[in-house]
Amino acid sequence: MLARVLSYALDGIDGYLVSVEANVSGGMPLFEIVGLPDAAVKESRERVRAALANSGFTMPFTRVVLNLAPAGTKKTGPVFDLPIALAILCASGQLSPAATEGIVFLGELSMGGELAAVRGALPVALSAGKAGYTRLLLPQQSAPEVSCVEGLTVYPAASLAEVARHLRGEAPIAPQPQQRYAEAVASQTGKDDLCLVAGQHMAKRALEIAAAGGHSLLMVGPPGTGKTMLARCLPSLLPDMTFAESLEVTRIHSAAGILPPGAGLLTQRPFRAPHHSASLAALVGGGKDAHPGEVTLATGGVLFLDELPEFPRNVLDGLRQPLEDGKVVIARAGARSEYPARAMLVASMNPCPCGYLGSRSRACRCTPQAVARYQGRVSGPLLDRIDLRVEVGEVAPEEIEQGNRETSAQVRARVNAARMLQQRRYAREGIYANAQLSASQLRRWAEPDAAGRALLAGAMRRWGLSMRGRDRVRKVARTIADLDGAERVEARHIAEALQYRAMETEA
Repeated sequence: MLARVLSYALDGIDGYLVSVEANVSGGMPLFEIVGLPDAAVKESRERVRAALANSGFTMPFTRVVLNLAPAGTKKTGPVFDLPIALAILCASGQLSPAATEGIVFLGELSMGGELAAVRGALPVALSAGKAGYTRLLLPQQSAPEVSCVEGLTVYPAASLAEVARHLRGEAPIAPQPQQRYAEAVASQTGKDDLCLVAGQHMAKRALEIAAAGGHSLLMVGPPGTGKTMLARCLPSLLPDMTFAESLEVTRIHSAAGILPPGAGLLTQRPFRAPHHSASLAALVGGGKDAHPGEVTLATGGVLFLDELPEFPRNVLDGLRQPLEDGKVVIARAGARSEYPARAMLVASMNPCPCGYLGSRSRACRCTPQAVARYQGRVSGPLLDRIDLRVEVGEVAPEEIEQGNRETSAQVRARVNAARMLQQRRYAREGIYANAQLSASQLRRWAEPDAAGRALLAGAMRRWGLSMRGRDRVRKVARTIADLDGAERVEARHIAEALQYRAMETEA
């Protein structure tokens, strides 16, 4: 007898339909799985066999062949355990095949028949919903992450036996109450607040500009001056994620398998801070299964690279194209995936190997050659792609005790106002922030006045500013104008934007 049960598999951060077909026929006892299964799928034979026996069912003592269609696409992971077990039960007459129609099943089985959390529940739910499926049955640990998906009835299950009783109508599983996005946002916890950082007025201003326009930022200064703390405050300055952004961020983390079991929709912007020993595959993505890297996991939030020159140069240069294109394509012999890479790059570094070049409290011990070698570890093309560069100096003792510092909420109000201007301006442009402006869009939306053009031309002659650097200055100036509420980019906006490029002439 033939039976079919619907399931889904992951392709990058998207899902595609997999039809689990079971055929039970006469012949010598056999349990075979075909359809390009990987080792984890093949091993499901033993998990399913034990789960059936320990759940009160009988494994057919005959020829059982499972096909995972489409047969030409490799299937990975234990997510097919539950649909395989149900297909066998339907094909052997222990369950009615009609009971499983129109339902998408996901779940890893323990040998005792309990269901365990699966990777990629949200991407599957979104893809299934787009394909017209309205019912999803999955492990109860994975159900919270799909609680905000509209138009989907979600059945959280604890075991194979519970699923069987539900399909027979003996003990129906109550659908999970779907949550509104506003409720998920209201439950979020606090973040690092900017008022905790003493002094650093120019760095705080640069942070505000970066948040308002989605710009990349490099902070340079001696150890202990607050560079890392400033970076960790940046998510608290960014606007709340929209529902679409929240779905994308949660989908990425779910597909990568790093979403905590039982976690719901992510409502806080991600902050990723990989160690400088990270490989190119860890930062950009790769491996044999073309998994996403840190630049993708930081999409919608901040990618913070502390001690920038300590990263291998080839790793840093690998970031150049993803940051420029907003996406990364990982191609391997057995897999090809495209991932988003729309993260704000924030980096910090010491000015020299010992860290105290230009310090007021300690003398630098480094030779000019050592300083040049250290700073040369970061390539010019990567530095040219960083919009804002700011020195983070030592804080005077009297500034440490100073009160009445601006909070993140106060700065965030200005950031939100600037972002609203950009959203209205670019409503038909396909972008949402000034950092994404193309060359043609710059001419339309960020052309400075005559005095601003003259100031920019002088800076190009005096500093040797590249064409890319000139465009970066104009993008930053457009953001400064938005923070001022100005319709036109003026010379004063260009002048402030140039302050954040001046460091490149000092290197």
